[in-house]
Amino acid sequence: MEKRVLGNTGVELSVIGFGGIVVCDVSPQDASNSVARAIDKGINYFDVAPSYGNAEERLGPALEPYRNQVFLACKTGKRTAKEAEEELKNSLRTLKTDHFDLYQFHGVSSVEQAEQILAPGGALETFMNARERGLINHIGFSAHSEEAALLLLKSFQFDSMLLPVNRFCWQKGGFGQLACGVAEEKGTGILALKSLAKRPCREGEEKKWNKCWYVPVDTLEEAVASLRFTLSKPVTSAVCPSHAELLWLACDALDVLNEGNSKPIEPSDSVGEPIFKTQ
Repeated sequence: MEKRVLGNTGVELSVIGFGGIVVCDVSPQDASNSVARAIDKGINYFDVAPSYGNAEERLGPALEPYRNQVFLACKTGKRTAKEAEEELKNSLRTLKTDHFDLYQFHGVSSVEQAEQILAPGGALETFMNARERGLINHIGFSAHSEEAALLLLKSFQFDSMLLPVNRFCWQKGGFGQLACGVAEEKGTGILALKSLAKRPCREGEEKKWNKCWYVPVDTLEEAVASLRFTLSKPVTSAVCPSHAELLWLACDALDVLNEGNSKPIEPSDSVGEPIFKTQ
């Protein structure tokens, strides 16, 4: 599998990432099987968070045999130094590791949250201290607000930004363009969320994929188009949606792209709708 360097870190990551929620609510054996299959396909980037149900509990033992071969990213939704310290320790213990290769502020959705993280007594203090102690190697954040992402990028030299980089959000909603441009200028690695998202869920719509809060693409042709768009941007890796079937679909789409047998995407493509828009 193709690998790309993450910003200025020098670390090479697989262009498809394993989202830890894939192993949420599956059996330990199924979790181990999914991790082993991902490793076999060349995936070396794994991302998880405490808010993903029992994903940490499942991923830790499944990943243990391969820990030295992979780049393990985790997150915290806590915004104060004290709470972030507690959650970091819990995640390290649950995931059976002595360090995280990347630790991130999870789902920063407002300028107010970003300001709390950056303020005295904010969670950034814990991150910097943990890096000095060798508990984490790199510092990043995930965001669903470009305003928040831009404030964080302006205020601290982050190693990575995990942001929706999706063709419908980008082309129809304008979301992601500005933040990705600033991150690239600063040498901050860009990791992509929601690359296979197709549209928002309709009110009362029955979900096919219960761990997705949006409707993902579900054909190989759509997956190829979506993944090609995301990887055409200055993105290091695209983290898959929430189900193993969608992870393997992303891998199949990458195989098609590598074969060079797929038709180009046109900007007028209208099969989906943005789940995020520039405010």
